[in-house]
Amino acid sequence: MAVRRSAGVLLYRRAADGGVEVLLGHMGGPFWARKDAGAWSVPKGEHEPGEEPLEVARREFAEELGSPVPAHDLLDLGELRVTSGKLLTVFAAEGDLDAAACTSNTFDLEWPPRSGRVQQFPEVDRAAWFPVEQARTALVRGQVPFLDRLLARLVHS
Repeated sequence: MAVRRSAGVLLYRRAADGGVEVLLGHMGGPFWARKDAGAWSVPKGEHEPGEEPLEVARREFAEELGSPVPAHDLLDLGELRVTSGKLLTVFAAEGDLDAAACTSNTFDLEWPPRSGRVQQFPEVDRAAWFPVEQARTALVRGQVPFLDRLLARLVHS
């Protein structure tokens, strides 16, 4: 069985205090509606064999946040096997975006379960900027190492 792969973009900006902030999306749908800690994600999505991860990352960012990546140069933060078992490749981009203006594509889900009623939910129901230390508790656990990779790359650039 082929390994499922995803790719995403971690947008960051320099804060007024000299720290780093990252833009995360809160996962949409009824399962995540009342969760906050561990319910935020790097905007990302699955890709098929043969698709370039960078192209997928840019596409998924635009689909999930309603705006293209506001940067041309992206840093490759590598890949990790996340808790879902997927291999996730993340690229970092320095830029700014109005989190309140973000709008996501939607997915269909039978809700409530076994009701026969299909509803649409946004993949990302809201976006927000987080200082890196707050992002550590907001992000789903498997994506947290990308924060350290980002900080390490920024120190060496």
